[in-house]
Amino acid sequence: MDSYGLIIKNAREEKNLTLEQVAAETLIKKQYLEAIEEENDSEFPSEAYFLGFVRNYCKYLEVDGDNIVHLYTAKKIQEAPPPVELLAKKKSVWVIATIITAAVLFVVGIACFLIFFVFKVPQKIKQSKEALVEQKKIHQYTFTGKSETKRLYKGDQIFIPASDGTGKIILTVESTLEKFKIQTPSGTQIIELSEERDFDIDGDLKSDIIFYVSDISNKNEDFGAEVRIIGKNSSAEEEIAIESELVEDEQIPLVQNLITMKDSITVIHEDYRAYPFTIRAIFRSPCLFRYKIDFQDPIEEYFRTGETLTINANNGFRLWMSNANAVKLQVIAANKTYDLDVSKAGLVKVEDIKWIRDPDKKYKLVVSEID
Repeated sequence: MDSYGLIIKNAREEKNLTLEQVAAETLIKKQYLEAIEEENDSEFPSEAYFLGFVRNYCKYLEVDGDNIVHLYTAKKIQEAPPPVELLAKKKSVWVIATIITAAVLFVVGIACFLIFFVFKVPQKIKQSKEALVEQKKIHQYTFTGKSETKRLYKGDQIFIPASDGTGKIILTVESTLEKFKIQTPSGTQIIELSEERDFDIDGDLKSDIIFYVSDISNKNEDFGAEVRIIGKNSSAEEEIAIESELVEDEQIPLVQNLITMKDSITVIHEDYRAYPFTIRAIFRSPCLFRYKIDFQDPIEEYFRTGETLTINANNGFRLWMSNANAVKLQVIAANKTYDLDVSKAGLVKVEDIKWIRDPDKKYKLVVSEID
């Protein structure tokens, strides 16, 4: 059998290389190079180190590393002592069978202990089945008018007391897959994730209730949908006191050319005078909300789901939102209400809502985003 150490040594000498040169260029210690050429693998911490250095040495000398490893392996097999099993007396068949049976029973016992007493798999399977049966039941809820969040499933029904007190209006969940679909007296309404929808359920052309979808599955309808239901008081806007006095012109910035600013601002209301206006913030999920009214110091508060903030200003607001999708903003001016666009979930947003005026003495209430 060929000597792998001699093959490596001859290859090095044919290239007129010394062990010192090889050690400097391969970063393998000289003592390890000598051990490889002398076929002394006991110099290495483990066989893995030995084979790794052999392959790097072979690659450097352009020697077939796989062949060298094959020769090394063949030598190890040839030098290895015969297996103990061949030297020991064969145990009788019944002793071996007994040992195997005892080992199997021990493993089965451990597995049963883990399944029934540690991980409690049967109990969990039973609970999962009961939860699935509970989900598939048709649940019926009566909406009291107070904002609440529920996980709704296909077939669930929501009872809304009629405004005239003569009965109730029934809304039925039609689907909770990808989009939330609910049947109303005026037809099926479809709401997407993070979308808010106002419903007129009694046909009086006024919004009666608001649905906001905060969680829904794209793959499993049994997951249901988490929906926030908000009662809408149509008279709330009329109850907000709007001061009648006008705002002084020197407090309102003059804009010479509004066209150049059309990409950075949105006009939501305009008039031939400026007057105090109101911001209503409705929080659909927890949010850190900071605001500055006119020229006052900023105020920062943490609001929970379902809370509402109403603030008045003469000239303008600056609003900071830690999660713009969590807040629905309404601007109320001259007894008109304007809903502002909802941004993406998780987006930090800063906005100015203020009066500006143009050279033609026309006043505009605008929204501008601040970077």
